[in-house]
Amino acid sequence: MKIALPSSQNQIDEHFGHCEYFTVFTVDDQKKILLEEKITPPAGCGCKSDIALTLAQMGVKLMIAGNMGQGAVNVLNNQGIDVLRGCSGGVKDVVESWLAGNLSDSGIACAQHEHGCHEG
Repeated sequence: MKIALPSSQNQIDEHFGHCEYFTVFTVDDQKKILLEEKITPPAGCGCKSDIALTLAQMGVKLMIAGNMGQGAVNVLNNQGIDVLRGCSGGVKDVVESWLAGNLSDSGIACAQHEHGCHEG
């Protein structure tokens, strides 16, 4: 499985559409991280670029993000990518928390700017 996170300086970038790069983690069936790679987003803003298609073609199945508008969520979902919002912190720490079953979606679209992963 592949998991993508909008990133800046190895932290979750709270603005999906303007992130510096995406960190993509490849995870095995035993929930171990096998590979970490950085993907530079194309020109354009978030869901208006072809990043959702690019990530889907790479095999990404989950986007863990800070804030994201509903339009971006819809574009990602249409490419078969689930979205978990409301997270912040180091990208590897956040993925490890998700793998341990400790995260849930905040359900908060980009209109609200309160961050922090919600324990589930």
